[in-house]
Amino acid sequence: MSRMSRILIAEIVGTAILILGGPGAAMIATGKFGPTLNIGTLGVSLAFGLSLLCAAYLFGHISGCHINPAVTIGMWALRRTQGREVPAYLVGQIIGAALGGLALWGIFESSDTIAKGKLGSQAIFSGASNGWAEHSPGGFAFGAMVITEILFTALFVLVIAGTTRKSAIAGFAGIPIGLMLALVHLVTIPVDNTSVNPARSFATAIFAEDWALEQLWAFIVFPMIGGLVGALIWLFVTTKEDEADVEPAPVAQA
Repeated sequence: MSRMSRILIAEIVGTAILILGGPGAAMIATGKFGPTLNIGTLGVSLAFGLSLLCAAYLFGHISGCHINPAVTIGMWALRRTQGREVPAYLVGQIIGAALGGLALWGIFESSDTIAKGKLGSQAIFSGASNGWAEHSPGGFAFGAMVITEILFTALFVLVIAGTTRKSAIAGFAGIPIGLMLALVHLVTIPVDNTSVNPARSFATAIFAEDWALEQLWAFIVFPMIGGLVGALIWLFVTTKEDEADVEPAPVAQA
């Protein structure tokens, strides 16, 4: 199998794992179907981080396990990902996000839980979608969302760049990266349900109410800007030795 095919498959499966574990936890285990199932913001944050950690150790040696377009753009800017490979990453992430969202939709549509709780799958996906103003969990406005997505995506990509540098201890990058994603969610879920990953936002928006698709553009544009900002900061502070001959390492999203 060619390297491009391996990247594509790894990114599809890795992104699907993230969607099933992250938004899946937010939709299934946050009290919508009974108070005994509520893991809260801490639980959802850990679900995202653990999903990423597991996917990173599963596919890090194949594709670096970006599973996030913002990370792919950041790694491209750092010249750790070749330009000709970027389409395979992005296509894999989009397909994986759609498949993960479809699997969750199938779970809800195949159950009588929605009927018992008088919920619809659209409403459940909307509750896990990213948004601002009246669609922000904490009522945060557009400007707050912009700052949040750029800043925290930049910090996330910066942690990825630092922990996957040539001089870092091999094999441990997935742990701080997963923990960083959990931290990002702990801080930013009240702002906009936390994106920092366009694929994660896409996965829920396509099954949600119309407003989620209308606001989706922002959660594509601003995380991508944040990914570039994080890469530029790393290029400014790092050394040539750290950036020389870097092999793919577990990195990631969303």
